[in-house]
Amino acid sequence: MKRLSTDHHYPSRRSPLMADNAVATSHPLAAQAGLSMLAKGGNAVDAALAAAVVLTLVEPTGCGLGSDAFAILWDGKELHGLNASGRSPAAWTAERFAGLDDMPVAGWESVTVPGAVSSWVALSERFGKLPFAELFEPAIRYATKGFEVTPKIAELWAVGARAHRGRPGFDETFLRDGRPPQAGERFVQPDMAVTFAKIAESKGRAFYEGELAERIVAEAKKHGAALSLDDMASHRCDWCGTISRGFAGVELHEIPPNGQGIAALMALGILEHTNIRDLDVDSVEAAHLQIEAIKMGFRDSWHFVADLDFMPSVGVKDLLDDAYLARRAAEIDPAKAKDFGVGAPKLGGTVYVSAADEDGMMVSFIQSNYKGFGSGVAIPGTGIHLQNRGYGFSLDPRSQNHVAGRKRPFHTIIPGFIMGPDGPLASFGVMGGPMQAQGHMQMTLRTQLWGQDPQMAADAPRWRVVDGLSVACEETMDPAITDGLRALGHEITFESPDSSFGFGGAQIIQRLPSGGYIAGTDPRKDGAAVGF
Repeated sequence: MKRLSTDHHYPSRRSPLMADNAVATSHPLAAQAGLSMLAKGGNAVDAALAAAVVLTLVEPTGCGLGSDAFAILWDGKELHGLNASGRSPAAWTAERFAGLDDMPVAGWESVTVPGAVSSWVALSERFGKLPFAELFEPAIRYATKGFEVTPKIAELWAVGARAHRGRPGFDETFLRDGRPPQAGERFVQPDMAVTFAKIAESKGRAFYEGELAERIVAEAKKHGAALSLDDMASHRCDWCGTISRGFAGVELHEIPPNGQGIAALMALGILEHTNIRDLDVDSVEAAHLQIEAIKMGFRDSWHFVADLDFMPSVGVKDLLDDAYLARRAAEIDPAKAKDFGVGAPKLGGTVYVSAADEDGMMVSFIQSNYKGFGSGVAIPGTGIHLQNRGYGFSLDPRSQNHVAGRKRPFHTIIPGFIMGPDGPLASFGVMGGPMQAQGHMQMTLRTQLWGQDPQMAADAPRWRVVDGLSVACEETMDPAITDGLRALGHEITFESPDSSFGFGGAQIIQRLPSGGYIAGTDPRKDGAAVGF
């Protein structure tokens, strides 16, 4: 790891946390729940899971009991990857969605089997130290007694209410007296406390096979949806390992497809064939190269990435082939922005938790409903609301991601992990739809190539490729950079980090060479890093 930079010059500068045990996530109550597990003698997995459970309650705008999840974990000896995304109902066919231009973005027809609960069980059983039920105690307490809604969550809650008011179960679950909670208002979810207890006591079986599954499926049938008890009971999460790409002496690890993490790896591989190492961190030239590289990574991933079992034509090895990435790098014009097409590899609302303990275990965990409150569908009397991951499928029959039954859709949520020559360096994530792969690339370069500490990297103004030549930049970005990018042909627009969550919320824990960790959290969200 490079020596940490001390040049702290970005807006909203926070001091990083340094500790032997650390938890970093997007909500203070979740971070505290994780830390309480470490204080009880639990490990980083226990901490991450307790935080994740609390997040389904206190940040319903980003995740819920009906979320999907992924994790990358260093157990002290080796790296593990977990894919807990759900599959589509068996009855889904292309004909079911005939006549539509895109998959439904909300409602029951966007709901796939939720996988987050299965990830909690799998991680706890294989790596946890504390009893599974103990991980739910903070969440049950907050659901029973209530919690104060933070200003940023209140803002997103109001947005979600405008979008989903009247959808099945939504008003009963998330509105009180017909309105969403305001900042500082206490919100109580007693039904969710009961649901937490049932999941805890049954180690998830009630959610996939028992009473909770039956209530979910009964609501699905009531509204003409295809989700069945067999779909729920058949769900399994997979220990899938990781895929990786080296850059600047380190390896960025991502979960294999069906996720977009491969786009970040492709971008780093493309940048390997440029002169970015010779450029300054906040230079126009460095930003331009990153933007062009991630555009190509996205073009290819959006076209080729699907459920790994449905990628027979173009696979992971093809997309990460060094010769192919070198050819893509050669397409970059250092003096002009371009709208790249799809390459030819074969010629012819999200929440994130990072936790680390003094024994060396590090966890990168992410779970999400997708767009805000997800489908907007909730199960009355349970506190469960369901994701809308079905929207990630394509209706193009030529796509490897074409909608079908019992298939995982293209996924946006990705946990990140950086390995060095001597072991793990960082577990991190950047929330926010298509911002995530872009954020992974930016955070990796800032911390590993340019030596910025985690908090500085989280504070730094970010940009986001929108489409074609369009690039959204934070208003706090240096005008010299945005003017320079505009001169190269990038179509620059500005967004405020205070009113838009389009630039994600980063959380990162990095291992220090002398022992212990340094953690950074994002000022764009209610991020908190705690430790001892």
